[in-house]
Amino acid sequence: MLGSTWERTPGRTHGPVGCVYPPGKMTSRVPLIIIAAIAAPRCQSEPEIPAVTAAMHAEVDAHEIAGSVTLVATKDRVLDLTATGLADIAGNRPMQADTMFWIASMTKPITGVAILMLQDDGKLSVDDPVAKFIPEFAALRTPSGKPANITIAQLLSHTSGLASPPKTAASRSAKTLRELAAIYLAHPMQFEPGSSWKYTTSGLIVAGEIVEIVSGQPFDAFLQNRLFDPLGMKDTTFYPSDEQRLRLARGYRANPATGEFTVQQTLGANGPVPRSGEMVPLGDGGLFSTAGDYSRFCQMLLNGGTLDGRRYLSADAYKRMTTVCTGDLPTGFSKKEINHVLGWGLGVAIEREQGGGVSDFLSPGSFGHPGAWGTAAWIDPARGVAYVMMVQRSNMPDNFQNPPALAFIRAASGALASPAH
Repeated sequence: MLGSTWERTPGRTHGPVGCVYPPGKMTSRVPLIIIAAIAAPRCQSEPEIPAVTAAMHAEVDAHEIAGSVTLVATKDRVLDLTATGLADIAGNRPMQADTMFWIASMTKPITGVAILMLQDDGKLSVDDPVAKFIPEFAALRTPSGKPANITIAQLLSHTSGLASPPKTAASRSAKTLRELAAIYLAHPMQFEPGSSWKYTTSGLIVAGEIVEIVSGQPFDAFLQNRLFDPLGMKDTTFYPSDEQRLRLARGYRANPATGEFTVQQTLGANGPVPRSGEMVPLGDGGLFSTAGDYSRFCQMLLNGGTLDGRRYLSADAYKRMTTVCTGDLPTGFSKKEINHVLGWGLGVAIEREQGGGVSDFLSPGSFGHPGAWGTAAWIDPARGVAYVMMVQRSNMPDNFQNPPALAFIRAASGALASPAH
């Protein structure tokens, strides 16, 4: 199948939200399915912010996305969990609360937490040189010919200057994270460490290798044992099981002007959905998850590193993670501009000031990370709330100008109380 198209059909039949699904129509080429204003059946136990439901319906109606799952949480409860539209257009499969998504770069904050947990264990410092753990880095030279002396903190904040070549079949076939590190070391550095900021994937992948070396466990096993199992994140994994694959949302390339959606057969440069042993666990963007699972991680951070009476990060580690460490360097997410709206902590972007789009609905000091296919999570400590949005659109606009994220954050923040004092 090459693609799927939504019809802009007048006179739609609208039943109660989450109860009625319109019939599909078929052509010899692609299925034509009217999915506007569809929501997955809502269980009575699922809380709702009506403004969020309406906003996400509108994004489906506008053909920005095929569907979404959104969640709003405080430190101790979920305020909203809304599933809207379709996870699979051809199969007429609705989004559900437990639909799984490739969360791509939303993996990065999890990698940052893993490193900081090891710092809390006394096994490393984020100020340590990478060469302390991977000796091959001792020979790395900067563009000026000086010893690079890259630190772990620079890996996590995109200021290392480490080469980040495009992912290729060769890199996807690497059997260990150490093999990937060797690929990066074979390329010239981009700039002197700490002198500039450039969003890269290599630093977070190397950080995953450091976790393996220091902990003595595979990176995915460390995350499972130290984070996912204790937090109850049962659907967060690098390698979805057969059952989980049935719940994966399909990725689409959207053309909102025509309503056409083209199925994406692979996860961009990451290739097809991997099984264990087919790809190394990529700390830059390899995880799959659900809105509910990721909200548990967000609630832990919203609580300063603790959840349900268990501490995952010390107060010092949490502060280090969520404090801007990029100084006055221009940074950002925008594909069009680098500015001072965002700074970077360890594995997370941090809002310095409001500067348009999504940032206008977050408090300064909010932090989080979006993903390549439009997913996003932002934690706003000033308001005591976390926002999680799961979608799967491969050609989503700039992260802070992402229309579904903007609609979601605007609706959710507008429905909440004023910042806590």
